[in-house]
Amino acid sequence: MIQADLNIILPEAVLSVYAMVALLVAAYTGKDALAGALTWLTAALLVVLAAWIGLTGEGTNIAFHGMFHDDGFARFAKVAILLSAAAVLVMSLDYMARRDLLRFEYPILVALSVAGMMMMVSAGDLIALYMGLELQSLALYVVAALRRDSVKSTEAGLKYFVLGALSSGLLLYGASLVYGFAGTTGFEGIIVAAGEGHTAIGLLFGLVFVISGLAFKVSAVPFHMWTPDVYEGAPTPITAFFATAPKVAAMALLARVLHDAFGGVSGDWGQVIAALSVLSMFLGAFAAIGQTNIKRLMAYSSIAHMGYALMGLAAGTVFGVQAMLIYMAIYVTMNVGTFAFIMSMERDGQPVTDIASLNMYAKREPGRALAMLILMFSLAGVPPLVGFFGKFYVLRAAYEAGLAWLAVAGVVASVIGAFYYLRIVYYMYFGEEGEALETGQSPVLWGFLAASAAAMVIGVVNLFGIEGAAAAAAATLVN
Repeated sequence: MIQADLNIILPEAVLSVYAMVALLVAAYTGKDALAGALTWLTAALLVVLAAWIGLTGEGTNIAFHGMFHDDGFARFAKVAILLSAAAVLVMSLDYMARRDLLRFEYPILVALSVAGMMMMVSAGDLIALYMGLELQSLALYVVAALRRDSVKSTEAGLKYFVLGALSSGLLLYGASLVYGFAGTTGFEGIIVAAGEGHTAIGLLFGLVFVISGLAFKVSAVPFHMWTPDVYEGAPTPITAFFATAPKVAAMALLARVLHDAFGGVSGDWGQVIAALSVLSMFLGAFAAIGQTNIKRLMAYSSIAHMGYALMGLAAGTVFGVQAMLIYMAIYVTMNVGTFAFIMSMERDGQPVTDIASLNMYAKREPGRALAMLILMFSLAGVPPLVGFFGKFYVLRAAYEAGLAWLAVAGVVASVIGAFYYLRIVYYMYFGEEGEALETGQSPVLWGFLAASAAAMVIGVVNLFGIEGAAAAAAATLVN
């Protein structure tokens, strides 16, 4: 029995053992001298694990008496998490090294947080859920404050830690209420206790607290307050990591809890998710308009995009989950390219994040400006780019589920949000010419920027097959 369970969790075990061995080796040898090699090795391992999970996984496998679920839904989320984390590690190598931020702890902490995320998306029990969530969060608290000589970075780490502790408290309180009324922490037992359409008020209170705790992790309004400060204060590669893999993990975990544990009362939690969705879309759209720092703008952009992804979950259907998975895959791809560009923005060797510094950038770097234009249009949802299809899927899911008002709200918020994406394009092509930016130092960053922009154009053909994979993954979750 134990051997079968260990075989199911083998990818997570390999990553965890690697992180612990790497920590011991680095601590007792050259320490930071190994940081570059460890970063490459970690990125390579993440890609190998993604290929392993994507190519060899089949069926639904359950380990440790239902605490761990290896199914199509989990595998889809894990592949997205692993590939996005690997991309950020490769992108960050040169940036971190040139600013003396590349320490051996960095790739190890990323590996540990990814192991926690993989545990999260496979959780079949409230205890397993909390264990994965805390492993991810504890590693992220440290990397947020990695730049120890910066007041902003330290402040970012402290804010994320304090508010993360609050969200963990809400989650634990909700879990205790659920356990008290359901008599079990396993999702299979909870869905039986919740029933079909009629459930105890205490169980619903527990569900609301659990949703609130998880809403912190996806930075949904009104639990978003940490996001702008952490995005601005953390080193840019760390911000890129926050904007990609953890978002996929948290959104997948939320879908897992709602459908696996409370699938019978979707009418109740659907209202809560719809409210979070509409609040996130509009706050993200309006608050980003006045931002002058591109990292803070991307923070509010992420809040709005999580609102669109929540729209798919609010539908409470198989197609809604499929739409959410498609949206998250597209969102991560767009963010990898956008943050590759932000990491390349510098002047005299120092990072620059002021949007006004992009004035007439297209005149000096037409290729990079065109790639950034494609990404901004895709983030805004301008057809026929891939970003448009991401929004189309979640809007369609909401409309078909009888949430026409939410779909209309999503369209309105998208139109408002297009302003600040188009403003960046305006600066690049029509702004007042000023001091030039230096953005040609790293071919790796240029490669990721170009690849992401190309994906937004070429992907309109068949979305690289993501649609079919997301449909199969959603079907294993909602049955």
